[in-house]
Amino acid sequence: MAYTVPPLDHLIEQIQKLPGIGHKSAQRLAFYLLSLPAPKAEELVNAIVDARARIHECAVCCNLTDGERCPICDAADRDRSTICVVEDPRDVGAFERTREYNGLYHVLHGAISPMAGVGPDQLRLKQLLVRLADPAVREVILATNPTVEGEATAMYLSRLLKPFELKVTRLAYGIPVGGELEYADEITLQRSLEGRREL
Repeated sequence: MAYTVPPLDHLIEQIQKLPGIGHKSAQRLAFYLLSLPAPKAEELVNAIVDARARIHECAVCCNLTDGERCPICDAADRDRSTICVVEDPRDVGAFERTREYNGLYHVLHGAISPMAGVGPDQLRLKQLLVRLADPAVREVILATNPTVEGEATAMYLSRLLKPFELKVTRLAYGIPVGGELEYADEITLQRSLEGRREL
């Protein structure tokens, strides 16, 4: 008969539900959490409960925030003529780390995926269309991931945005820095050619 401790088993089960966490990792994390001093464990629990209670979607761009609007939407120095459409709030962080983009964002919270049962109605498209009524908006950058779902979402959006007479652009994808042409697939090479720019 295997020795089990039901509360520990339950903790492992819950940790294992996190993305990218297998049984062994969940076990390791559970034992680590049990070894924490009570105040540290309570601090972690309180941080999770507080984040769940206070963080919600920005009323404008659907990014995560703890206020009515996110700091990017509230910033007076952002370029209001460009909206970069991304799939996930983490994508906003990736763009912001580059310090190259100074426009606004719109977070879809997913991508069209019929296999996963995600259609256009599950994405934050209505909120995007409301924002495009602003005459200050002149360009929409489709920055969905270069996956089948991301491409399907970008194609759907490009058709949806045609009546707005806006400039609709797509991120260029290509050879990563340090990569070798020999190992690049045909689609990546094609995209790198299409996205080339003059030197």
